Amino acid sequence: MPLSRSPRPSRRALLRGAGATLALPWLSSWAEAQGAAVSAPLRLGFFFMPNGVLPKAWQVEGQGSDFQLSETLAPLAAHRDRLTVLSGLRNRNSLTGEGHYVKTTALLSGAPVHRTGGRDLRVGTSIDQVAAQARGHLTPLASLELSLEPVRNIVDMGYSTVYGAHVSWSAPERPVPRERSPRAVFDRLYRASSLGADPRHASILDVVRQDARSLRSRVSSEDGEKVEEYLEGVRALETRVAAFSDRDRSDRAAVAAGARPERDLPDAFPAYARLMLELLAQALITDTTRIASLMWGNAVSGRSFSFLDGVSGGFHPLSHHENDPAKQAQYARINRWHVEELAWLADRLASVPEGPDGKSVLDHCALLFGSGLRDGNAHSPHDLPIALVGGASGALRTGQHLASPMHTPLCHVYVDLLNAFGVPTTRFGDAEGGLPGLCA
Repeated sequence: MPLSRSPRPSRRALLRGAGATLALPWLSSWAEAQGAAVSAPLRLGFFFMPNGVLPKAWQVEGQGSDFQLSETLAPLAAHRDRLTVLSGLRNRNSLTGEGHYVKTTALLSGAPVHRTGGRDLRVGTSIDQVAAQARGHLTPLASLELSLEPVRNIVDMGYSTVYGAHVSWSAPERPVPRERSPRAVFDRLYRASSLGADPRHASILDVVRQDARSLRSRVSSEDGEKVEEYLEGVRALETRVAAFSDRDRSDRAAVAAGARPERDLPDAFPAYARLMLELLAQALITDTTRIASLMWGNAVSGRSFSFLDGVSGGFHPLSHHENDPAKQAQYARINRWHVEELAWLADRLASVPEGPDGKSVLDHCALLFGSGLRDGNAHSPHDLPIALVGGASGALRTGQHLASPMHTPLCHVYVDLLNAFGVPTTRFGDAEGGLPGLCA
């Protein structure tokens, strides 16, 4: 009996039952069942941090392979050989306009931003959505867009703040809705059929148990153990999501009573952020999607990071440090926390073997981390803080600091990423051709 198959082309075994669908990580038995050598898919991930960086804490020393990680990038030391730090890049079409919104919303498109406080929004299609429109049909979800802050539609300095809440645009006038609820993300990943989950079951594992039992009898013992370990992880994740959902209901009750929701308390944020990051990791590992993005905050985010030792105050106010050493130290610590979270994701993806070549999921990824600003104090759009983790299945040269001439278009990177992803591209945004030195 063949393994469960997806109605769309799939490189993964699927478990089904009562309307629920659970994709599994790479199984060698599944590849063999397909009757041909199957290569691991490439994934693209985009991770936005608002408010820029403290330049002296971000900047690495040395160029090429002879570079030293900076204070901010040090958490990625374990992945140095998979890391590419990019400098000298800018997004030309973010030079005009106010300090934050234009630089945020145009980050992944390189397109000019129409100044408006109304509904006539216009930017450009972002790289993730160009990739999704070309190859998203290969996975259950064409793309996955996550965010940790809500959209607030007001006008600031002549621009709708909707611009500052979106880096993904499926068309010049259409921002892609971001998912902010862990429960909703979990349901999209594991209950993707039109029937939905049967509410009589306590766990999604209850409805796929029979299919899982059948699958384990038809794969190798090694794959069977992998399936069992994965299902245990899904159950643990489901439990965490349920606990967060209970808190979310309490938050809504608190808001209705005029109190501050617990989710927005500083001490609650790290667990919330990590839960969303783990859901994103699961989506990539199981090939539920190959294109994902996460906005840790909106433009001008003033979120408190007082859960970090030595930090008191909001992110945006601290980014305007005015060269005060105490504020600079806190600003740099917030930047480093974001990189620590990226490093956790890299660790997670690197821990999952994939494909016949002994590589990991991370080896088949290109994860772009960055901000639309260089120095938040100056709102500088020049020499943007951009880093790539993962070699895109060997398409990228990694383990290097690639220092381009100042004002080199950032969009050269997007040309290279799209070509690596199987979307032939010669021009994107204000760039023609790829970035010299980036492709292997």
